[in-house]
Amino acid sequence: MPNESPQTPTVPTSRKAVSGTLLLLCLTSFLTDVGSEMVYPLLPFFVTGSLAAPAAVLGLIEGVVEALASVLKVYSGALSDRTGKRKPLAVIGYATSAVGKLVLAYAMIWPLALTGRLLDRTGKGIRGGPRDAMLAESVPADRRGLAFGLHRAFDNAGAALGVAIAMLLTQVLGDSPGGGIDSILKIALVPAGLGVLCVLLIKETGKSPQVGAEAAPPKERFRPIVAWKALPKDLRLTLGVFGVFALGGSSNMFLLLVAHKRGADVPTVLAMYLAYNIVAALSSVPAGMLADRLGRRGVVLAGYLVYAAIYAGFAVTDSVTACWWLMVTYGLYAGLTETGEKALVADLSPKHLRASMQGLFGMISGFGLLAASIIAGFAWDWLGPAWAFGIGAMFALVAAVLLSLLRRRG
Repeated sequence: MPNESPQTPTVPTSRKAVSGTLLLLCLTSFLTDVGSEMVYPLLPFFVTGSLAAPAAVLGLIEGVVEALASVLKVYSGALSDRTGKRKPLAVIGYATSAVGKLVLAYAMIWPLALTGRLLDRTGKGIRGGPRDAMLAESVPADRRGLAFGLHRAFDNAGAALGVAIAMLLTQVLGDSPGGGIDSILKIALVPAGLGVLCVLLIKETGKSPQVGAEAAPPKERFRPIVAWKALPKDLRLTLGVFGVFALGGSSNMFLLLVAHKRGADVPTVLAMYLAYNIVAALSSVPAGMLADRLGRRGVVLAGYLVYAAIYAGFAVTDSVTACWWLMVTYGLYAGLTETGEKALVADLSPKHLRASMQGLFGMISGFGLLAASIIAGFAWDWLGPAWAFGIGAMFALVAAVLLSLLRRRG
């Protein structure tokens, strides 16, 4: 299939500036994810253990915070496109996430934990669209897949290091709710703060809006959500398929919970999550290069099929060993899908709406995750884990079929 890269981004004239911007974006995400992933795999045990909340509440928390972040991505992306500035919103976003981790570290009841997660994901929503636009603008169009792949590799490498640190600290401090886990949440504030300092060094890639052939009409440029029918048809169809897939993409916390339910202790669950992040980091750059060479949709389609197989596996397995293999393969899905989806959205987006479209994609994914996580949480409590994962596998298969038809049409 031909490479989908019709747009030519605005790139700095200095090759050194391009590489420096991309490197700093990668480093910022690396540090931020070290802190985030020291916390994330422990949250199921913190919320259901220290705060004594049921699985349905866990799904509600994760779904609500991701939905909020997804809405903010649209508005933040539109504001970035309107002003032509990317960096200020990225700085605000990373700083807000650090504050959210501070609140979460000292939460005593689950509504306060929800507040901390809301702030954390609010920051993600604010920075997402502008940061992805900076990534797209830091390289030529024919290397966009590689840029997103490299960023995901750093992101996942930071996640792997964060999980490894959490594993080490559970051995030293213990893994009991109210004890070692609470201390780890506080230690995670250090890399989060370093990430905020690092983002301040990033060079601005955006430009002030210009009046001309490539500029958006003033009314359109100032609207936070572009009218759906005004978007290119290929983009609308692609975002629609991504939305179907998102309805099956419940929070990764349910993967950690099911591994624990099948007999894995907390350090073993952390080790599984570490393996997932390592595979995701190692596969992101090759997936990005493959997307540049063979086309984005084919790479994303492969990721959807892998996801469906993994969720079907989690639905039927009762073995810790099987959970190990499924978590490792889950990293391959992440490398394929997260890289290909964002690169495809960047390719299909009008130049003056690139950050807005990344935000719109994030909103669609976030609301899908909200629905998926709530459904999975209640299905878990009422029907059992097999139903929660079976529903996710079904939506992934439907999305794969739709994407295959769209790929043939393309």
